[in-house]
Amino acid sequence: MQTVEVAMAAEVERSGSWRERARDPALTVLLAVQGFILLVAGPTAATGHWAGTVTLQAAVFGVAILVFVISHGVVPTTIAVLAIACGVSGVTMQIWAASDASVLVGIIGSVGAQLLVIYLLGHAVLAPGEITKHRVVGAVALYLGLGMAFAGVYRLCSEVAPGSLANVPPENDQFRSYSSILYFSFVTLTSVGYGDIVPVQPFVRALSNVEAIIGQLYPATLLARLVTLELARPGR
Repeated sequence: MQTVEVAMAAEVERSGSWRERARDPALTVLLAVQGFILLVAGPTAATGHWAGTVTLQAAVFGVAILVFVISHGVVPTTIAVLAIACGVSGVTMQIWAASDASVLVGIIGSVGAQLLVIYLLGHAVLAPGEITKHRVVGAVALYLGLGMAFAGVYRLCSEVAPGSLANVPPENDQFRSYSSILYFSFVTLTSVGYGDIVPVQPFVRALSNVEAIIGQLYPATLLARLVTLELARPGR
């Protein structure tokens, strides 16, 4: 009996050790996958070509795996599993079983997953320990995650209250619509504000103000602080 318990404990320790070693590099890989979704998978899916939807789904699976690797501890790992379930089921429903109900459920699932991913990234980036370049990159991934999460909330608002955002393609063209909303989210986060897509509904206007404030404060405070700590790290 004791032998079995020792063997199980050793297996848990080995499992934890490989995730510990992989956690920081996974933050860098996650940033690369996010960039791929923003620059390749999302725009390709917006064209309506089947290859774009498959590519987007594969990228979501990649994010799911990385989220699991990044999570640490029982609670974050449980949250990671929930994020994976919500995100994958949300995208799958929107791609393969598109209807008004499934799209709404899929959007809610995706928003839930994005919020959980933000929590996990924040937990990984701000956890105790030395600040490495991977953590700095993870902070950038967290910044992109915020933009994606706001895009999900905007899309949910647009689905529940059509016309919340002016000049967005109709919801029946869901990938073009999402691509436009994702674009609006990031021009708001970065305070570029081209003005081609405009928030109309008061709640969405307030939400865009919050995103713009976060977009200004985040790089100037948290990200700058992490970069300073990484540059001051002994033996760098």
